[in-house]
Amino acid sequence: MAPTGLVERDARGDRRGPPPPERGDGWGGSPVPRRAPLDNARLGLLIFLGAETMFFSALIGGYLVLRVASAVWPPPLQPRLPVLVTGLNTLCLLASSVPMAIATRALWRGDIGRVVRGFAASAALGGVFLLVQGYEWVRLVHFGLTVSSGSYGSTFYTLIGTHALHVVGALVWVGVTLWGLRSGRFGLSRPMPVAVCAMYWHYVVALWPVLYVLVYLA
Repeated sequence: MAPTGLVERDARGDRRGPPPPERGDGWGGSPVPRRAPLDNARLGLLIFLGAETMFFSALIGGYLVLRVASAVWPPPLQPRLPVLVTGLNTLCLLASSVPMAIATRALWRGDIGRVVRGFAASAALGGVFLLVQGYEWVRLVHFGLTVSSGSYGSTFYTLIGTHALHVVGALVWVGVTLWGLRSGRFGLSRPMPVAVCAMYWHYVVALWPVLYVLVYLA
């Protein structure tokens, strides 16, 4: 009797070799590498966003500690924040996620023209948000609310200013992605940089309503 795994004969008497390896096994007995369930780009961004969430949680925690410790908030003789204008500006920023989501769906269909238009529309709405915020800050400084105006002014500009810097960074990222789309570097053959940029934009947009309610309304 021939050893197992060597030459065997089938029912007709023909010689046959050893059976092929089972599915998922390599010829050398090692497993065939499989595609990771989560690509490195998205995993890296999720780790980064986790760190960002912890950072903003620390800022919000410090803000709440100072607010609870104050007898009156906001302090007397300090200008009131523009609740209505900033509320409308909040809607503008939230609306920027709509063309970004449409662009992301169009990306997987290979409609690069719609992707470019969606990213450009989101960038335009984000730019309007920053311009309105900057105008309101100028007015607040004119009315006497500065970083040196005690804990009220310092916490306001720290929280809101930090988010504004993130919006600026997101706009730069969107601009680079638009350049890559128009130059052909990004697209259906290389969609991940576009998808990751969209994920970060949605994060920055989703973070703002939390700060708006906490700082302007609560």
